[in-house]
Amino acid sequence: MTAAVPPEIVAFLQVETPDEWLDEAEQRLPELLLDHANCELKAASTALGFLYRYPDRPALAQRMSRLAREELRHFEQVRSIMEEMGIAFERLSASRYAGRLRDSVRREEPAHLLDLLLIGALIEARSCERFARVAPRLPAGLGKFYNGLLASEARHFQHYIAFARSECGITDAEIDERLDALKSLEAELIISPDADFRFHSGTPTVVDPTG
Repeated sequence: MTAAVPPEIVAFLQVETPDEWLDEAEQRLPELLLDHANCELKAASTALGFLYRYPDRPALAQRMSRLAREELRHFEQVRSIMEEMGIAFERLSASRYAGRLRDSVRREEPAHLLDLLLIGALIEARSCERFARVAPRLPAGLGKFYNGLLASEARHFQHYIAFARSECGITDAEIDERLDALKSLEAELIISPDADFRFHSGTPTVVDPTG
């Protein structure tokens, strides 16, 4: 059974994944899985980064510790699928999507923490949306696996948003203003042309075969 994009994710994101990306993903499963594995590894690293930077925040530390373990479990699952398909794992550099979002993070506190949490929410929300949108186009087993990830990605998104509102000492109005700006940046990265194909890449560029 195909799962729909959760309504809270639809409401949160400004744009949906372009059909052109879905068409590309359907044809490039090895690259999709390789970058997915890298994304899970980076998500675990991001969660651990919160533990190192903010050890004095017990609720945040506990949640991020559990999140890191869950992301590593997803990484192991994707690696197993890759091995079954004969796809070798290799480390990939950050995508344009992740790089541009990280570049927007402010340095001073508590704005730094707020931005990291809001960007975490955006990445998890986009991952959830893409799992749901691409799953029907994938081989049955892989599509079922991706559908199975929807609940955890939606839950991660909600945790990031909740911590943005509880841990930063910033008014809801200020949070919403910053979130709107980051949502606009995220939407631009999703719908604008992107030369690289990644799990969170933008609209694939059309290569002119005549040069």
